[in-house]
Amino acid sequence: MNLRQLVPSLSRRLLSTGFLMLAAGLHQPVHASGVDLSKFRRIEPQFIAALGDPKATSGNGAQSWGYWSQDPGPRACKLDHYDQLKAAGGVAPAQWKFDPSDWWLEEHGFIMEKPSFPLPPGKYLVTGDRNVTTVLTIQPKDKDGNQRWELADGATLYDVTHLECRSARYTPSTANNSCSPANVRTKGFPVNPAAAMPAVNGCRKQDYAVLIVVGLPVTH
Repeated sequence: MNLRQLVPSLSRRLLSTGFLMLAAGLHQPVHASGVDLSKFRRIEPQFIAALGDPKATSGNGAQSWGYWSQDPGPRACKLDHYDQLKAAGGVAPAQWKFDPSDWWLEEHGFIMEKPSFPLPPGKYLVTGDRNVTTVLTIQPKDKDGNQRWELADGATLYDVTHLECRSARYTPSTANNSCSPANVRTKGFPVNPAAAMPAVNGCRKQDYAVLIVVGLPVTH
């Protein structure tokens, strides 16, 4: 397969609230040594919310990884529109449902729809929009419910993390459910690349790495 047809150019990407909207039909080579690209088809970018040691090339716990099958950036809601979101019964203009007990924020301070869990087992062609594009393999759950993950070519999780995309999950830290986007301080956005997302009063926070999925197996 022609590498220039697999991944759209990142130099002319369209940015919407920090998450990528990659323009189709543009051309840039893929650094994917050891990957048989004939087994993958190019897709409009999708995104993985991953947890793990940035230096690791494999690990456990992929059952706790999430998946956005479409760019959540353009579908997000501004923090200052939170009252309208509540008034609409938590239904965003893009028709996703806000969950007050489990909500997500991105680096520009936009409320995102949460990804789907778990990430389905299989192979994903992933990149961090830097130098490395490689295959991520997610294994099926074992008897204990654990899913292993592995990256090809000796790539690390850091290599395929898109540093500019920041995402964090917020859940209540107390029984009174005081965890709310209304408590987010509006200063400090956008969050710097690779920096931690802000803490929010009443919330537990979990930062996730964001991986860009640019290809799926032709038989997927």
